[in-house]
Amino acid sequence: MTQISLFSGSAATSQRSTRLFSNTRLAAATSALGHLGALVIAFQEWQERHRTRRDLMRLSDHQLKDIGLSRFDAEEEFQKPFWQV
Repeated sequence: MTQISLFSGSAATSQRSTRLFSNTRLAAATSALGHLGALVIAFQEWQERHRTRRDLMRLSDHQLKDIGLSRFDAEEEFQKPFWQV
């Protein structure tokens, strides 16, 4: 099973950098805007995760192969709930 993390418009980014970026944004939102800001950031990340997973499914088998994924890997990623990394 291939673990990929999708964020920032890239087909496959490192899970570590996505998590670091998310934690940084979440910390800034929490200190600046309180819990409402953190909720807004989380919602935006969920939307982006859903959008990039949908875009992954639109890639051809050849494009998936270029990034080291199979159709099965893409479908497996697409089936994850939006809140799951």
